[in-house]
Amino acid sequence: MDIFKVFTLEAAHRLPNVPEGHKCARLHGHSFRIEIHLSGPLDPHTGMVMDFADVKAAFKPLYDRLDHHYLNDIEGLDNPTSERIAEWIWDHLKPALPLLSQVVVHETCTAGSRYRGPSAN
Repeated sequence: MDIFKVFTLEAAHRLPNVPEGHKCARLHGHSFRIEIHLSGPLDPHTGMVMDFADVKAAFKPLYDRLDHHYLNDIEGLDNPTSERIAEWIWDHLKPALPLLSQVVVHETCTAGSRYRGPSAN
């Protein structure tokens, strides 16, 4: 069974490794939409894979580090592409959520990335 929880956060960043003159090299911000997906068995007693409140609690420390911050200042996000953000979230969240199956980062309504862990990518 697969479940997911969606979070929205606001953050600023710039991409230092794009070609000169690229618009993303300049400071700008996004209303990021983050999807945290988990896969696991349905608990016969609770009827859930995991309580959504527990997913929210596990993500909260990361949310607090990302929301309304300059992402380039966060250790490990010196080049904060949507791909790197998804990987960073995975790396920090997987220990707390062993059932984590993918992290999806939407940086706009039409663009984003999906990370399924190191063995799947």
